[in-house]
Amino acid sequence: MGTEGSYPETTRFNASLEGLRAVASIGVLLTHVAFQTGLPPTSFLGGILGRFDFFVPVFFTLSAFLLWRRYGPRAGRDVSWLRYLASRMGRIFPAYLVVAAGVLLLLPNAYRATGVQRLANLTMTQIYVPGGLAPGLTHLWSLCVEVAFYAALPLLALAVGLLPARARIPVILTVAAVSVGWAWLPFVAASPAPGVPNLQILPPAFACWFAVGMIAAEVEGRLPRRVLRVLGRRPVWWVLAVVTLWIAAQPWYGPVGLVHPEPGEFALRVLAGTVFTAAVVLPYALAPREGLLTTPVFQALGRWSYSIFLVHLPVLELMFPLTGIAPFTGHTALIAVLTLAVTVPLSAAIYVLVEEPARTMTRRIMTRRKGSATGRESTGGPSVEPDVCTPEQSSTTARAGDLS
Repeated sequence: MGTEGSYPETTRFNASLEGLRAVASIGVLLTHVAFQTGLPPTSFLGGILGRFDFFVPVFFTLSAFLLWRRYGPRAGRDVSWLRYLASRMGRIFPAYLVVAAGVLLLLPNAYRATGVQRLANLTMTQIYVPGGLAPGLTHLWSLCVEVAFYAALPLLALAVGLLPARARIPVILTVAAVSVGWAWLPFVAASPAPGVPNLQILPPAFACWFAVGMIAAEVEGRLPRRVLRVLGRRPVWWVLAVVTLWIAAQPWYGPVGLVHPEPGEFALRVLAGTVFTAAVVLPYALAPREGLLTTPVFQALGRWSYSIFLVHLPVLELMFPLTGIAPFTGHTALIAVLTLAVTVPLSAAIYVLVEEPARTMTRRIMTRRKGSATGRESTGGPSVEPDVCTPEQSSTTARAGDLS
């Protein structure tokens, strides 16, 4: 168990979360397949798969948990925020730019994207630009939100770190509760409009999903055994997750499909996503053990999950002209199998050829800077704060720490 003021031992690599990222990436793929093949959202299966978009909050919660446990107030050590930001950039942007550029150049629909759309998608600012979402890349709006959390993390850690330990969780809960009202703000409720993007999907709207992970990091290693036993009953939590999906998929709960929700409907969707991500992530984050998610297959898919997330939608869109099947005309199972069959090996290749080399290069650059700064320190020059993990720990933690 970690102690206040010291770096908690519980920051070791959690293989269950690596496997959970695999589940989340495939869940997002399946929700897009269900929509684009026209699976009726009012059917039981169509409703469940249609709400598989709740695996997006799972990504948010995973990142918040893994980064807050390493860089939050419980870490108890000085952190090199320059090193942190460089590692985030090296983790996210290389594969993102390769995929975004490839889609904009090669996907027929995306090739006709406007100059503004191209610039916005290459700079990961598309959610802030009217009409910024480009064909084949529309799913990357969530990555923009994730990157905003990365950028805000140093300020969040500083602000929350000023609070007494007992006040941190109540403050996080309060901010999350206030964020539910985001959709009711007049300028948000009036969007989207001519010249105005959809402000509902800006980062403040999803504070609840990040808060689940942050709170989990705050209580990690401190829960009584009876709570851990409850968290260890995985089937019960998965039933809760599925029931949440079913409720959120009902027309009386909110609009189905891509209908723009009213403020109240959007808030309900965020709350359902909060319950879902808590049910899915907390048992694996706080009561980890060996199981299906720690098997080699899920560990490999977890390593490739960022690229799976990046490439699955353009691959899906290519499946229709390649098979001669028109969108929204069924064949859901066939399109799902074909999309997975192409997405997984392509993602593995991107991981090997882009993600790993970029991460290795980033570590080498920062290690050289650290070594150079250490040399200057010995002669009276400025020093660089040490990172909180060894390079090996940094590699495994970063691998499990990002959305993708």
